Amino acid sequence: MTVLLDREVGEPRRSLGPAAARNLATTTKTRPHNAEDSPRWLLRMLPWTPVKGGAYRVNRRARYQTGDGRVRFVNDGTAVRVLPGTLREIPALSLFVDISGLSRLADRFVQREYAPGAIIAAEGESADRLLLLAHGKASRLRTGEYGDAVRLGMIADGDHVGGEALTSTLLGSQRGVPITFPHTVRAETACTVLELSADALLSLDGPLRTDLIGHLRTWVAGMSAVKRNKFGETDIALASGHHGEPDLPGTFADYELTPREYELSLAQTVLRVHTRIADLYNNPMSQAEEQLRITITALRERQEDELVNNHDFGLLHNADLTQRVATRGGAPTPDDLDELISRRRRTRVILAHPRAIAAIGREVNKRGLAPPAVEVEGRLVPSWRGVPILPCDKIPVTEAGTTSIIAMRLGVEDQGVVGLIPKDLPHETEPGVNVRYMGVGANAITSYLVSNYFSAAVLTPDALGVLEHVEIGTTS
Repeated sequence: MTVLLDREVGEPRRSLGPAAARNLATTTKTRPHNAEDSPRWLLRMLPWTPVKGGAYRVNRRARYQTGDGRVRFVNDGTAVRVLPGTLREIPALSLFVDISGLSRLADRFVQREYAPGAIIAAEGESADRLLLLAHGKASRLRTGEYGDAVRLGMIADGDHVGGEALTSTLLGSQRGVPITFPHTVRAETACTVLELSADALLSLDGPLRTDLIGHLRTWVAGMSAVKRNKFGETDIALASGHHGEPDLPGTFADYELTPREYELSLAQTVLRVHTRIADLYNNPMSQAEEQLRITITALRERQEDELVNNHDFGLLHNADLTQRVATRGGAPTPDDLDELISRRRRTRVILAHPRAIAAIGREVNKRGLAPPAVEVEGRLVPSWRGVPILPCDKIPVTEAGTTSIIAMRLGVEDQGVVGLIPKDLPHETEPGVNVRYMGVGANAITSYLVSNYFSAAVLTPDALGVLEHVEIGTTS
């Protein structure tokens, strides 16, 4: 006779044990969990617009870009040089096509280093030099109405100051009034600046100087001929406050001749499930369905990552350069958040890396502030000025501990940011996702092609803003 002993207490067993019993029972089990699955707030907050034909055209009023972007640099050790082609980002050089001339102009810049607190340019000083900020961060200060220095904003890598020096030096100041710097530029960090002086411009050789003067005259005439509003769009001529029967101005709204078209991007994979697995281990959960669920989750994660980081349509790379804000001191202060959201009407959502949200909380607490939480889809989330701050771990954090914060206006009605998905997608299982059965191969493996189609469009430049150079670490 065999006596069974209880493994835990060493006494004879008087009933069937759980180890043996589970051989005859189906255990209570969960669906496969996936650590990669994140809240994906960006996908949940974006309003999605169905797209026919795989492309979405954004028509706008004609907008006259005057080279308000950022120049780029290369360095050889500590020596820094401006990339000649990017000098076209300076307004007066925006249409100058002679790349060899730009190269010779780039050679005329002199590198200067400024310590934190040093004055790079002073308000009221003659604007006889063009300054390119190659590295660092500087404040723009101006004397206020009551005599105090008022901070207007920040400039950072690639920004420029004193573009008027080109026209005032080579063409002469208009009406004999000397051109001066409208504000003071003070280094907040160690700054590397490339300077092009008036003497360097006047010493240009004959042909280049002649070509440059001719270009500047054409550019000045073109700028004077086209009236623009504060957004750079062609102006609508209006009359108001008049009496009697004066002739009213005639006008029309001009459109961009080459509007941008956003083509749908995609993420794809081939899901493989062996027929033996699907036949023998399909109860109580379908193996193919669970494999497909986890695969689609991974595609959604990639979709959100692309919407943030893709160089063609990603939010970080498609924010207008006039809507990029640098932090005042590194950490995301309430002042920085105010500057970010004040750049646009009806800011609906702020997206930040979870570590950036923690940094915001620290800075807000230092001011003794306690912004109320707001409810989004049944959850309480932090906010600033009533705008919800939602986590997005797809926003990158650099090795130096800096990141970016995104602010958006949303929807077609508000001329904001919209997500794009295909309309009437065949074999669609979820919006923008379809699954095509590819058959069973000779190795008895069933294959499914899983595709996710998507993109995003910024309808007007001020719909999207980015707070850059955000430090999220704590000081020791």
